[in-house]
Amino acid sequence: MSVEPEGPKPQPTVPVRVSVWRRLTDRLSGSMDIRMIAIGIGLALIAGTWFDSRSRVNDLRQQLVTKLAEADGYNKESRQVVTQARDALRDVEFKVGMLESRLAETQNQRLALEALYLELSRSRDERVLAEVEQILLLGSQQLQLAGNLKAALLALETADARLQRADSPQFTGLRRSIRRDIDRLKAAPYVDVVGMSLRLDNLSHQVDSLQLAMYERPIEPKPAAPNPDEGAVQRLAREAWDDLKSLVRVQRIESNEVPLLSPSQQFFLRENLRMRMLSARISLLAHDEAGFKADTRSAADWLQRYFDMKDKRVAAAAAALKQLSESEVSIDIPDISASLEAVRNQKLVRERGLR
Repeated sequence: MSVEPEGPKPQPTVPVRVSVWRRLTDRLSGSMDIRMIAIGIGLALIAGTWFDSRSRVNDLRQQLVTKLAEADGYNKESRQVVTQARDALRDVEFKVGMLESRLAETQNQRLALEALYLELSRSRDERVLAEVEQILLLGSQQLQLAGNLKAALLALETADARLQRADSPQFTGLRRSIRRDIDRLKAAPYVDVVGMSLRLDNLSHQVDSLQLAMYERPIEPKPAAPNPDEGAVQRLAREAWDDLKSLVRVQRIESNEVPLLSPSQQFFLRENLRMRMLSARISLLAHDEAGFKADTRSAADWLQRYFDMKDKRVAAAAAALKQLSESEVSIDIPDISASLEAVRNQKLVRERGLR
């Protein structure tokens, strides 16, 4: 037997590959286990995250549903509010339209009232001027015809008060003229024409009751005091003697000019005396001092001559006539023509302005 020489032994291929595969498989299995574990952990994390996300999504969904429900409620409320606001806006627009129409009517009424007020103001001023003119005319008549300063002064003061109540600045000049006339009348000397006229009128009414001098009676002697010691016969004789003495009276007349008047002469005497007093009144109203004094002195002389001065009423009438005859009745009476002229000028200016 021959022995062959040994060469390098051939390596077995399969077992080597198996071992490599095993090692690789082991490694792969090890890595697969790690991967599976990692994948499991990842899946677990993903599942946890998914569940957490799902729960969060559900929560969000519930919140979203709740919010949507609330938003829906709010939307409904908003719609109701919008509807109410629209209705309120319509009401407001209607009311604004009504107010605008009322405002237009009010403006028209205001313009009409202003025009009416101006018209009334003009007519009121014209009426005031007419009243003042009438008052001043009456005062001027009393002043010129009767010389009644009081009546004229009262008329001026009444006119000034009427203008003051009117409270219009256009009457300032007129009031100034009236005040000047009032000052002039107050500064004038005063003659009581009305009082003197009334005294003459009272005297003229007393003429019929005045006793004439021809009817003057002697003073009745006082009866003697009865003597308590005289008897009845003596008293009767004394009384009879007193009656006999009273049948005839002897009187000494101190004046030799006591006239004896018939009834017709007595009537005309009283009427003439009354006419004298009436003439004195006329002279007083006319401020005729000479005529007034002549009439009053003549009436006083007639009383002295024809009437019984021992009578109280005759003496009082004579004293009144004497006092009246000494009174001053002729004075320079101012007039109020300036005030009348101012009123007429004011009326003329207004009439020209209105035209």
